[in-house]
Amino acid sequence: MLFNSFEFIFIFLPVVFIIYFVLNRKKYLLAAKVWLVVSSLFFYAWWNINFLPIICLSILVNYSIGNILSTKKYTTNQKWILTVGIFLNVLLLGFFKYVDFFIVNLNALFDGEIPLFHLALPLAISFFTFQQIGYLVDAYHGEVKERDFLNYTLFVSFFPQLIAGPIVLHKKIMPQFADRRNKFFNSKNISVGIFVFSIGLFKKVILADTFAIWATQGFDQLHSLSFIEAWIVSLSYTFQLYFDFSGYMDMATGAALLFNIKLPVNFNSPYKALNIQDTWSRWHMTLGQFLYRYIYFPVNRFLLRKVFTPLHIKKYTMLRSNIALMILFLISGIWHGAGWTFVFWGFLHGAATIIHRHWKSAGFKMNKYIAWFITFNFINASLVFFRANNFPEAMKVLKGMSGWNGITFPERFSFIIPDIYSDVISIGETQLIDDVRGIQYIIVGLLIILLFENSEQLREKFKPTWYTALFTIIIFMYALLSLTKESIFLYFNF
Repeated sequence: MLFNSFEFIFIFLPVVFIIYFVLNRKKYLLAAKVWLVVSSLFFYAWWNINFLPIICLSILVNYSIGNILSTKKYTTNQKWILTVGIFLNVLLLGFFKYVDFFIVNLNALFDGEIPLFHLALPLAISFFTFQQIGYLVDAYHGEVKERDFLNYTLFVSFFPQLIAGPIVLHKKIMPQFADRRNKFFNSKNISVGIFVFSIGLFKKVILADTFAIWATQGFDQLHSLSFIEAWIVSLSYTFQLYFDFSGYMDMATGAALLFNIKLPVNFNSPYKALNIQDTWSRWHMTLGQFLYRYIYFPVNRFLLRKVFTPLHIKKYTMLRSNIALMILFLISGIWHGAGWTFVFWGFLHGAATIIHRHWKSAGFKMNKYIAWFITFNFINASLVFFRANNFPEAMKVLKGMSGWNGITFPERFSFIIPDIYSDVISIGETQLIDDVRGIQYIIVGLLIILLFENSEQLREKFKPTWYTALFTIIIFMYALLSLTKESIFLYFNF
């Protein structure tokens, strides 16, 4: 079930909301919790009921291992149990997400003919796997303890954050469910939740799905792209991804607020960043925090203890950190998708982050407008590999962006082209559907991203006035009237 669907907006969400609070009001607290868990699992199974046993088994296994880990700290047995728990989670994720990728590369390397499994990727497996790995590590360190199986199931399956995050910590989210004040209607949370949800729906339906038209045509349908076409295509995907994920997070945050649950901030205007490190501190923030906490720091400690001798600790601090950073970004790349283009995208961001660290440590500074321009264009160019199905497809777009296939301006823009450039720049219709509208949308998207406050800032400043009510109604109704077809969120594919 999708947030941007009529059945979710008009049936599932209102029914779950009303029954949950009615049960709590009548002091049927256990029944209310059971209702929320069952509803969340129903929400998950709506997509494909065959995946339901997978998440249920994962919850059961991780709950059992977590209970064992939380009983005692730092013994040899506990370390082995934690290792087994992490291995089982990685094995589950690896089997469904990477087995065909592994077989394809094995066949190519050894000229083999091993048949592919063609497994469908279980919905949200990347997210609930990472979330439960984090739980096991925290349980091992004695930071969490959950004896109630129903509570643990709710922690993993709570539907607003189940499908694409944010990746929540048990110690942050479960106390909110235990707070008795959160079991009753809160008019402010409800009004803010509807407000934020409406913004997210508008972003998804009106902006992201419109940008998808040009991105899909350019990447998947056209065999070559001219200069203008390629830039429209690449920027369209860059903005599609931004508004798609930002819209999802707004809807997830808004839906959770209806139940008086505040999810962690996960998206904070990353395209306003002035360097690549700042970009990653703003984009999918809980994933970044997870990777730093459970990948970067453990790898750094391993290198410190096992690779670099005590005499070289200070000398190789930067090298050690750079290795850990590159591993982190390579894992981030392969986590996003089973393909070498994703790995290369991760490598690019790892290399850019390392370069920025050295630039910063050397004391260099740059004009903030130039810094933004370089950062944004690096993101845009690197996302070509993120979106492309293979390297030739990525090179098709990049060649077009570089002017390799010529520069063609739409005929209505011919007045801005001086005659002296007529040998270089041609005038004519492009292959893209409504290319001028694409340019207009890109300009509007850029202005929204750079000049307007983001949803988190609007949420913090929210006041239930007639102005905000009218604004919410207008964007909600406009999005609904434009909801002619449902489209999945991009992060569902990861």
